[in-house]
Formats: sequence, structure tokens, C-alpha cells
Amino acid sequence: MPRIFIVTGEASGDVHGANLAGALRMLRPDVELIGVGGSRMQAAGVTLLPGIRRVDAVGVTLGAAHLRAGIHNLFTLAQYLRRTPLDAVVFIDHPGINLRLARVAKWAGQKVVYYIAPQVWAWAPIRMRLIRRRVDHAVVILPFEEPLYRRAGVRCTFVGHPLLDEVAPSYDRDELRKRFGLESSAPVVGLLPGSRVSEVRALFPLMLQAAAQLTRQHPDMQFVVAQAPSIASELLASLSAGSGVKVRVAKDQASEVMAASDVLLVASGTATLQAAVVGTPMVLAYRTSWLTYWVARWLIRIPWIGLVNIVASRSIVPELIQMDATPERMSAEVARLLADGPAARQMRAELRAVREALGSPGASRRAAAVVLAECGA
Repeated sequence: MPRIFIVTGEASGDVHGANLAGALRMLRPDVELIGVGGSRMQAAGVTLLPGIRRVDAVGVTLGAAHLRAGIHNLFTLAQYLRRTPLDAVVFIDHPGINLRLARVAKWAGQKVVYYIAPQVWAWAPIRMRLIRRRVDHAVVILPFEEPLYRRAGVRCTFVGHPLLDEVAPSYDRDELRKRFGLESSAPVVGLLPGSRVSEVRALFPLMLQAAAQLTRQHPDMQFVVAQAPSIASELLASLSAGSGVKVRVAKDQASEVMAASDVLLVASGTATLQAAVVGTPMVLAYRTSWLTYWVARWLIRIPWIGLVNIVASRSIVPELIQMDATPERMSAEVARLLADGPAARQMRAELRAVREALGSPGASRRAAAVVLAECGA
């Protein structure tokens, strides 16, 4: 009976961990699953390690209480990995802490699999050297990653992107617009300001200002914001107050908001790939602190930040970054895509190509097969 330990680092990892756990149980019903995660992993049959309550408190975060919790969690996990016989340890995403824990696991003689492996193609080469020393098998979800890892001497398997299992093959736009209280005949702009509080605080006010400008040009234009589960309704309400823009809110329905919209304003991140899978034209925007921005510019080795452009290896979606992320630029790009039918159709065609490049549904099952093969099961 294989005994597998799964480690996530944040809420999105809990979803991927739960899907992986379900696939492992489907392939090997007798598998024993232990791990660090959240409610979704627990519901999928993973026995959570006692004493680590929050899925996002594995690392060291700001604040004395969180710092103490982070140190406690690191110590608890390191002790567990050193003392417990396991057939495999699976780390999911969250490289900042998971690569450190992978070193502990490797030193303890554990078999290490990394699912949704670090984006080494974007950062300095040192991370690839770390992975080569600490990871037995990298499982990747972007098509160009496998040859990069293999050239660096890391065993690697591309399994496709989990989004293909989460996004429906098609949506009824009229039904969705009715659900969100939108007129079916008037243009709809979807706003996706991100899943982190800092992102939403930085981007949502700018998106609202862009919406106000668009409304002055097109009074019938409608707006709907996709509220991430991690974002409080009170935050969106406080940021919207005084904007003068009527914005409908849809909680935890990002794909549906994308499908109901004609054009999207999207924060950089996985949401750009999600929009590509849905097939809706978009404008990417992002702002962060100047320190983070300049450090990232110094470290990042590729010309784009949007995953949709990175997968396409060219600029198919406008990227408005830092000082370019102004309400004027946002509204102008959205208006262009709404008015220019050929440009919008061309983007949709290129988004379909991105979706095809992401593989086929079944990523979690293929990842589970790799993990079990590493266990010799």
C-alpha cells in the first residue's frame, strides 16, 4: 500500500491537492494519503497533519503571530519528513517554501515529486540547479516546460493544465447574463482584479475609473466583477463606493463571468490562461510596489508577464504594467477590442491556439500516475 505525503502552500494548492488526491484514490484505492492542506484536501480523503491549521501559514508571513506559526510549521514538517517512512512526498506549487522543504525531504531519503513545478524559465538559473538537487521528478502543466527541465537534467513529465478540468467546454452566454442581471444585447466588460488583497487594492480602483470612462462613451455598457473566494465583499464594496459605476458582483464564478463578457480587464496570473480557455478577448493589467517591480525586472528573463502571452511566445494580449496600467490605457484598449471586430476575432483565434497548447483534460489523473510510478506502485 503506497503511503504518500502531499504538501500545499496556499488556497489554490489545496484545490490541486484535492484533485490529485482524488485521482490517486481512483487509481489505487488502497493508497494512504497524509498531507498539509485545507478543507478540500481533507474532503478528498487526505489525513491532514495535526498542528498546521492554515493552508497558507506554511511559510513565514508578516506579523509576529504569523511568524511564530510559520516557524512552528516549518519545524513540524521537517521533523515529520525526517522521521516518517513514505513512498513519495509531493510538493504542489508555492516554491518559496516548498523548495526548502524539498531539501529536507531529499536529505531524509524521501522520493520527491514536484507537481506544478516552479516557473524556472522566468527566473534566474539558480532555481533549476536547486531543483536538480532536490527533486526526483518534476510534473509540469505548461507545454514548453518539459524540454527545459529535461535539458537541465531533471526528470520531467508534462501532464496538461488542470484548468482544462475546471472550465466547462462551453457556456450559455444568454443564461449567464440573465443570472448576473445583465441585458443580453448591451456590451459587457468583465473585471477580474485578482485573488490577493494587495492586487485588488492596487487594481480594482483603476478598473473602476476605466469603467467610468467607458460609461461616458457608451452609457449602455455593463460591468461585472469576478470576486475571488479569498476577497471579502466588504473590500469590494469599500473600493467601489463613490465610483459612480454600477458593477454587479459574482462570487467564485470567474469562468462564468469570463463567458458572459465581451471583453475582460484581468490581473496578471492564472486568470489570463483561464480566460484563454474560455475564449474571451482580454486586456491584462498589473501594478505592484516599486521595489517588487524593479526586483522582478532584474530577475525575470522573459519579455512578458502574462501566462497567455508566455504560452503563445508572442504578444497576443495587451499588457499594461505598472505606470502603463492607467484608467485611460485600460479604457482605450477595451474600447478598441469592442469596436474592432477583426481584432477581437483574431484574438479569439489565438486564444484557441493557446487552449490547444495546454494539452487535454485529465491533468490530475496523469499527475497521479506519475506519482504512483515513482512509488513503484
